[in-house]
Amino acid sequence: MPNFIEIAVNVPHVQGVYHYSVPAHLREDITAGHLVTAPFGRQTVQGIVLRAIAQPHVPQTKDILHILDPQPVVTPSQIELASHISETTLTPLGICIHAMLPSGLSKKADSLYSFTKRSRERLGCGEDVYSALTPAQARFVDLLAERGPLRGRQIQHALPRKHWQATARALERRGVIESKAVLQAPSVRPKLVRFVELVCSPGEAQAQMDSLAQAGHPAALARRQRILHALLNAPHALPTPQVYAESGGNLSDLRQLSKKGLLHITEKTVRRDPLEDLSPGPPQQLNLTEAQREAWEQIENALDGTPSKPFLLYGVTGSGKTEIYLRAVKAVQEQGRQAIILVPEIALTPQTVRRFLRRFPGEVGVIHSQLSPGERYDTWRMARDGEISVIVGPRSALFTPFPRVGLIVVDECHDESYYQSEQPPLYHAQDAAIAYARLSGAVCVLGSATPNVASTYKAAQGEWQALGLPERILAHRDTVQAQVEATGQRPAIPRYLPLEDEVQMAQLPPVEVVDMRRELKSGNRSIFSRSLQKGLEEVLERGQQAILFLNRRGTATYVFCRDCGYALECPRCDTPLTYHRWDAALRCHRCNYTRKMPRTCPKCKSTQIKQYGTGTEQVERVLRARFPGVRTLRWDRDTTRQKGGHAKIMETFRTHDADVLVGTQMLAKGLDLPLVTLVGIVLADMGLNFPDYRANERSFQILTQVAGRAGRSPLGGQVILQTFQPEHFVMQAASLHDYRGFYRQEIAHRRELGYPPFSKLVRLETRSHRSQEAEEVAKKLARKIRGWMEAGDYRGTEMIGPVPCFFERVRGEYRWQIILRGPNPVGLLEGRLPGVEWKVEVGPVSVL
Repeated sequence: MPNFIEIAVNVPHVQGVYHYSVPAHLREDITAGHLVTAPFGRQTVQGIVLRAIAQPHVPQTKDILHILDPQPVVTPSQIELASHISETTLTPLGICIHAMLPSGLSKKADSLYSFTKRSRERLGCGEDVYSALTPAQARFVDLLAERGPLRGRQIQHALPRKHWQATARALERRGVIESKAVLQAPSVRPKLVRFVELVCSPGEAQAQMDSLAQAGHPAALARRQRILHALLNAPHALPTPQVYAESGGNLSDLRQLSKKGLLHITEKTVRRDPLEDLSPGPPQQLNLTEAQREAWEQIENALDGTPSKPFLLYGVTGSGKTEIYLRAVKAVQEQGRQAIILVPEIALTPQTVRRFLRRFPGEVGVIHSQLSPGERYDTWRMARDGEISVIVGPRSALFTPFPRVGLIVVDECHDESYYQSEQPPLYHAQDAAIAYARLSGAVCVLGSATPNVASTYKAAQGEWQALGLPERILAHRDTVQAQVEATGQRPAIPRYLPLEDEVQMAQLPPVEVVDMRRELKSGNRSIFSRSLQKGLEEVLERGQQAILFLNRRGTATYVFCRDCGYALECPRCDTPLTYHRWDAALRCHRCNYTRKMPRTCPKCKSTQIKQYGTGTEQVERVLRARFPGVRTLRWDRDTTRQKGGHAKIMETFRTHDADVLVGTQMLAKGLDLPLVTLVGIVLADMGLNFPDYRANERSFQILTQVAGRAGRSPLGGQVILQTFQPEHFVMQAASLHDYRGFYRQEIAHRRELGYPPFSKLVRLETRSHRSQEAEEVAKKLARKIRGWMEAGDYRGTEMIGPVPCFFERVRGEYRWQIILRGPNPVGLLEGRLPGVEWKVEVGPVSVL
C-alpha cells in the first residue's frame, strides 16, 4: 500500500517523471503499470505508474485523482522497454510508455476554446466583434461562431498548416475568447450486447402465446409469438440483434414480455474479434529439412531460459523460415509463455495470420492500424487477460501486454516499415524487439532473405548468432501434388528437385537482365522491353499470372542520360544530384552544391538527359493498351486506403480474378502466389540513384525480394529485370540472387565512407512555412553544435549540413536537416535537446 508513486505523464515535450501521493482509498489498489489521472499544473492529465517510492523528491505532492482501469495497462517488462526506448531515442519517457496503449485508451490533455461571456453577449446583440481583428483572428472567430466551443485538436483539423495557437493567445489577451484545460475520457471500452433468455418453462410460454398483446393489436401479438418461438428453439441466450432479425420484434416487445415474467434481458461483454470469420484451413505439420533442423536445434536450445544473443535467420525466399517460427511458438506455449510475431506491413498480415491460425486455432490475435479502435482494444485485452498466446502484426504488435513473453520474431527484418518515422517515439522495432527480448528473458529471431548490411556485420562479428537456410523449398511431395491439382496446370518439365525423402526443392527463378539503352536504340520506346512483352503474352496464353513491379519511392525525380546511363553527381560528394522543379536547379543534399540543369549529357553530349519518373497508373494504362482484355489489379497506397483493402486485393489475385498485378514495394512482402510465373521489374534503377548511403542496399533488397515472388509452385517462373545500368554491381548481384556477393562490395563501400555499421548517425530536421526561417533555424543550431563539439571530446564526430532535405518541401513546409556522424553522436545531444521545432532521429533508416 504505497503512499507515494512515480508517474510518467502523457504531456508532449515534458521530460522526466513526477512524484504524487496516493489517497487512502486507492492505496490497496494501486500498483506499477496502472493508468491514472492526476493534476499537472492547471491541467488534468493521464499518467502511468512506474513504481512505488518511499519518499518524494519534492516537499509537497498532489494526490492522484482516479485509476482508469482496475488492471495494470503495461507490464514491468514494458516499463523497462519504454525506459530503454526513451534513453536510446532521446524521447520523453511519458511519450514512449503511452505509445504502448491502444488508441482511444491513451488521451493527452487538451484545451477547450470558447467565447467569453462579453463576446457572447455582443454576438447575441448583433454587435461587431471583428473590428481591428487580423484576418487570422477573424477566421478563428468565424470558426467558433459557426461550430461553438472547440478543442485544440478540432481546431488543428479545421485550420491545418495555420499557426492558430498564436492567434488564440492574442484573442485571449483581447478578451474575445477564453480557454480551459480538458481531458477526455478514454473513447474505447468493452462492448456490451443485450442478450435474451427464457426464464419460464416451455409449457408456460406456450400457455401464454395468445395473451402476449392487447386485443386489437395482431401485429404486436405476432411479433412477440415469433420472439418466444425463437427462444424456445434456442439452446442458450440469444443476442437481441439476432432476435430482432428472426422475429421482426423490437426492444419494446422484449420489455413487455419481460414484465410478464417470460424472459430476462441481460447485458454481456462481447469481444470484437477481427479473426472471427477467417477460415484458415486444416492444420499441417511439416517435416524439416536438414538445414531447417540445424537452425531449429539452436533456437530450441536457447528456449530453455538461458539468456541468448539474437538469432539472424538468413534464408532465401521460400526456404521455410515460417516453419521454424511455428515450432518456436509451440515450444514457448508449452512453457506457458507467449509469442509476438512481427510482420513488416499490413499487406502481409492476413497471409501470416492464416498460417499461425492453422497451427494454433483460437490462440492467435492480430493488431494493425486498419482495425477499428474497438477491435484493437479487445485484442489488447484478450492478450492481457491470457485469452490468446500469439499476436501477429506490424511494429505496434510489439507492445502487446503479454505477461510472460517467451519469443519475439521479426520477419522480413530488413523492411523499413519497422522504423517509426512520423510520430514520436521515433524507434526501430527491430532494435526494440532485441531489447525487449533481453529484458523479458525471451528469444529473439530476426528472419530475412536480404538482411541489412549492418545486421549481417553484427552476426559476422559474433554479436548475433547467424543461422542459414540456403535452399528454396518448393513444398513437401503431397503439397506439390495438391498445388498441381488446384491450379489445373502441369508444367511441361519438372521445375523442382528432390531435397530429401518427402521434400521437393525449387531453384530460384532465373533473372533476365534487359538493357533498356539497347531497347531505345533499337526503336522500342515502350516502358516494356520486347522480352517483357513476350513473357506477358506467354503467361496470358497459358492462363497464368504475372506481377509488374515498379521500384518507385516518392515523387521526386533524378537526372540521367537515357543513351549512356550517366547520372549527374555532386563533384564534392559523389552522390546523385536531385532536380528541383520549383527553381529548375540540381542540388546535392549532402553539401548543398547547386548547379543548373544541363541541356546535354556531360559524358556523351546526348540531348536525352532528362528527369525520369513512371507511376503505377501509367504502367497499368500501357499494359491495358498493349493487351486488350487483360484483367489488371493495382496495389499501391491509393488502392489500399480503405479497411481490408490489402486483403481484398490479395484474395482477388489469389482466386485468379485478375491476370496481372501492378504495384510498388508492397509486392515484395513475402507473398506466396502459386500461379505467378512471371515477375517484370519495370525500371530497376529508380531506387538506385537516391542520395542516401543505403540506396544500394535498399535497391538490392527490394529487387531480390520481388524476384522471389516468381516460381513458388511446380509451374516455375522467371524474372525480367529492366535497367539502364546493367553493369552496376547491385543489378549484377540481384540477377544472380547473390546476397553474399552484394554484401562484400557494400560493406567495403561503407567502411571506406565511414557509414554504419562503422559509425552511428543522428538526424535532426526542422520545418517552416518560410524557407528562409527554416534555413536560419538550422544554421543557428549548427553553430551551437559546433560549440558543443569543440567544448567536448567529439573529435571523431562529424556534422553534415545544414542542408535542405531531399524532399525539400512537404505539405507546404520547407525542411532542413543536420546529420551527426560518429562513434556516439547521441552523447553530444544528451541534456541538450534542440527544442520542439526539431525532429530528432537516432539511427535513421533514411537521410532523405
